[in-house]
This record gives sequence, C-alpha cells and structure tokens, in this order.
Amino acid sequence: MFEDLKAQKPDGILMLMQMYREDARDDKVDLGVGVYKDAAGHTPVMRAIKAAEQKVWETQDSKSYVGLAGAPDFNDAMVKLVLGDALPRDAVNSVATPGGTGAVRQAFELFKMANPGGRVFVSNPTWPNHLSILDYLALETVLYRYFDDTTRGVDFDSLIEDLKQARKGDLVLLHGCCHNPTGANLTGPQWDEVIKVLQDTGATPMIDIAYQGFGDGLEVDAAATRKVAAAVPECLIAASCSKNFGIYRERTGILMMVANGTDKGIAQGTLNFLNRQNYSFPPDHGARLVTTILNDDALRADWMAELEEMRIGMLTLRETLAKELEQRSGSNRFGFIAQHRGMFSRLGASPELVVKMREESGIYMVGDSRMNIAGLNAQTVPVLADAIVKAGV
Repeated sequence: MFEDLKAQKPDGILMLMQMYREDARDDKVDLGVGVYKDAAGHTPVMRAIKAAEQKVWETQDSKSYVGLAGAPDFNDAMVKLVLGDALPRDAVNSVATPGGTGAVRQAFELFKMANPGGRVFVSNPTWPNHLSILDYLALETVLYRYFDDTTRGVDFDSLIEDLKQARKGDLVLLHGCCHNPTGANLTGPQWDEVIKVLQDTGATPMIDIAYQGFGDGLEVDAAATRKVAAAVPECLIAASCSKNFGIYRERTGILMMVANGTDKGIAQGTLNFLNRQNYSFPPDHGARLVTTILNDDALRADWMAELEEMRIGMLTLRETLAKELEQRSGSNRFGFIAQHRGMFSRLGASPELVVKMREESGIYMVGDSRMNIAGLNAQTVPVLADAIVKAGV
C-alpha cells in the first residue's frame, strides 16, 4: 500500500537550514531558523534551567506517568504566568502538551470536534505551521489581512474589515505578542477594537503566545491575552516554553480553554481525551523544570533577569540595525525594524531579493524576508545592513 504515498511539500525553513550548512563561506549569516542565539551564535541553556535540572535530579524519585492533563502544579504555574489574575483558576481548563506546536494542534483538533464545519480565520501572513496543520485537518481557512507591505506595520483597517466577516462558530487565530513572522504587533487600543469585533460577531478567539517575555516584558506581553480571555465567554490559548525558558528540545507547552456555559467536567474531560488519543501522557521533564523555576523565588528571579537580558539584547540589535541602515541608505525607511518586537521582523523584500542577498552576501533568511533578529550580533549587523542596501531593498 505504501507505493501510493506521495511526496510531501518540503518545509522551506528546514530546506534553508540545509542550504546554510552546505554553504562553505565563512562570513555567511543565519537569520532563518527561529531559535534564540547569544552574541557567540550559540543557543545557551539558561542558568535557572541548569539549577532546576540539578534540583530535580536530586529530588525526583519516580519517572512514572503524570496524568493525562500533565502535572497539576505545571498547569497551575503556567496559567498564572500567562493569565495572571485575569480569570479565576477554576475558570480555566488546561492540558500540558509537547511544545507550543502540540498545543496548537490540540486546539485545532478540539475546534474540529466541537464544530466540524467551522472556519478558522488566520492572519496573512502567519507561522507556516498554522496553515500546514489546518490543511492537514481539512479545516476551512480564511485569511485576514494583517501586514502592510508599505509601512511594514499592521494593516489595521483591513484587519478589522476582514474579522467582521467572522461569525459565531468560527475560530479567530491571534498572536498574543511578537507576531511571527512580521514582528508587527497590535497596540492596546487596537486590541480593544478586536475584542469588540469578537464580541459582536460571537466568534471564538484562539491566542498563540509563544514569545512571552521577548517583546516588552513578561507582564506587558501577556496583557492582550489576559484582556481577551476576560472579555469573551470562550477562548483557547496555546502557550510555549521553548523560547522564554530556552528548552526547545524538551517540547514543553500548554493548551488552555475558557468555556463559560460548558460543564467543566465535560470541557476538561474532552481535553484529556484528545491528549489520550494523540500521545496519552504528555512529557514531564521540561514541565518539571518550568514548574521548579516558577515556584522557587530565587530561581524565578534569576530566570526573569536572564530573560530580560535576552529581550534587551534583541531590542539593542534592532535599534543598531535600524541606525546602520539609515546611515547607509540615507533614509529612515527601515525604522520599522526598531519598532517591531520579538525575534522576527519581516523586511518586506521580494523573494528575488532574498535570493540575491543569499547568493551575493551569504545572508540566509526565509523567502518571505522574515529574519531572525536573534541570529545577529555586533559583528554581523553591519554585514546585514550592507547586504540589504546592496541588494536594493
């Protein structure tokens, strides 16, 4: 039967990684893969993670399964981190998942189970895996306008116009902060308008928050998610620990479900059921590290301090790159880079210019011109600025 299998569409980012590895140039710059890197180009293990691993090693006395929903103390700690005091704890159902991607997948599975004929509104552009999973699950997808290619900011009027076409039973996917791939984010007043549209249409929001702490700080980055969750009767939230705890390979995430008017036992039982059908019990090592940090005052303080260092480092790189480009181009048309937040910015270059920068200058970025700001350092910022101006972006 396997002879009828068809080749799958290759993942563009994985292909880019392979091309980068095969490039023999010493001065090449990797801005493609979405992982944080320090000034030496290394993705470090955070200090608090190392300390938590030691603590877990010394105290953990079993490797037996955790529950279908994951360890309760992990769920409690993560709900508190993301939602703060926006909602009572017993108003939020949750399950641990293998990474933020696992949370996204389970959310889409839940939506399909609840409303098989519903539509999912997705920003244009969005993280490619959103669309890939939706396509695999055969869920109808509606793109809503988001990015203004001229200003490199949010095309907010068009966004609102498109979201008004949603209706009760539809799911609206939103990025909680640090929009991937553009880096362009909604302002507080704009979030208020989006909430009004959700209330008017009855559509259910789903928030993907994968970069809390990478934009304007842990609390500020969570503000929109908290505001949305408190303002609507139903909401899904997919959160990741990969970036802000630096535990990419541990695959640690959580799916939260707010379902006012739904029997809590049924809501939580459905989440547990979906976990059981997919991977049974979620992984615990990364979750145990996160829980250890969040429930230990000293470890939490050190984690927050290092996360803030990472955030400030990325902001400094943004500001430096914007200034270098202004000096070389003689204009401030690249000022948006300093205004974007998170790991990514969408440069606004055509696919042809992206190829040109790669071939002529060894600059590797995704074909839509998404670049990972965290892949830069003080030495490579001028190299990138030269390549951008040389290519005629």
